[in-house]
Amino acid sequence: MTDEILFEQRGAAGFIILNRPKALNALNHPMVTAMAAKLDEWDKDDSIRHVVVTGAGEKAFCAGGDIRKVYEMKKAGEPGLADFFGDEYVLNARIKAYPKPYISLIDGIVMGGGVGLSVHGRYRAGSEFTLFAMPETGIGFFPDVGGGYFLPRLPHFIGTYCALSAGRLKQADTLAAGILTHAVPRESMPALAKALETTEDVEAVLASFHQDPGASGLMAQASVIESVFSASTVAEIMSRLDAVDSEWAQKTAADIRAKSPTSVHLALEQVRRGADLDFNANMRMEYRIVSRILQGHDFFEGVRAVLVDKDHAPDWQPAHLDQVDSAEIASYFQEPEGGDLALS
Repeated sequence: MTDEILFEQRGAAGFIILNRPKALNALNHPMVTAMAAKLDEWDKDDSIRHVVVTGAGEKAFCAGGDIRKVYEMKKAGEPGLADFFGDEYVLNARIKAYPKPYISLIDGIVMGGGVGLSVHGRYRAGSEFTLFAMPETGIGFFPDVGGGYFLPRLPHFIGTYCALSAGRLKQADTLAAGILTHAVPRESMPALAKALETTEDVEAVLASFHQDPGASGLMAQASVIESVFSASTVAEIMSRLDAVDSEWAQKTAADIRAKSPTSVHLALEQVRRGADLDFNANMRMEYRIVSRILQGHDFFEGVRAVLVDKDHAPDWQPAHLDQVDSAEIASYFQEPEGGDLALS
């Protein structure tokens, strides 16, 4: 058992504490394995009425998966690069189908793998320090952990905007988009956690701690986001974005053009396909995508540029959005040699 994830029963609640504060609670393979086993155990334990997930420290709930470890495995020639992602995706599906109330208390950064641990549960309460993003296109990856399912189901094509641009959402934005279910001030989080130990009515307790965070800046752009990101191709999205005369549109266009061109095209195809899939079918699709990505260039180059050398000058191949081949993108959705992800 790893001490990087802690489990405690407090009254009728099972608490899961992500315990890597110096690493912003980034999720690694032992944490995934331990959490899956504990959720199975608590599912059968009648003394546990609901599950509460928190992150240690004040900076992050969970800033993502420990993808640098995958990079190091690749460099060392180690096998099993997709194993972490496969187990993580099975955990995401377990959370989505969990029969007991599953509550995430989000205070700080929630990105990538941290989104996968929270957004598929029944309730997500976030503080004023909530900072949400799916930043994967910036490292040559794609918005996985169920992004293909939940992103296209956000209103006004906000999910497509998030998938392509890695746009960052604050508390009011995430609540308005439906990523959060409740907004709770940081100072009230300990009292909320305490109340969840004994309550038999999770929804009522969460409602009693909820405070309106005010207007969402993102929603002020909702009509523009929908008109731009409802386009069916990356080329049309960029054309529409370039035609919008605003600082927000210019910055968003520049952000997308800085990402891996392959990842941008892949993310768009992922969310368009995912809109018509059930959750488990989506996770099988995402496993197909990651199996193919781990054979390519951009992911490892992105991790090198952002997390290893930190020069922030990735050599994307191809280098421009209009150089990405549609047949190449289609190949990411084919069944991998080892077969599809096994989900019940």
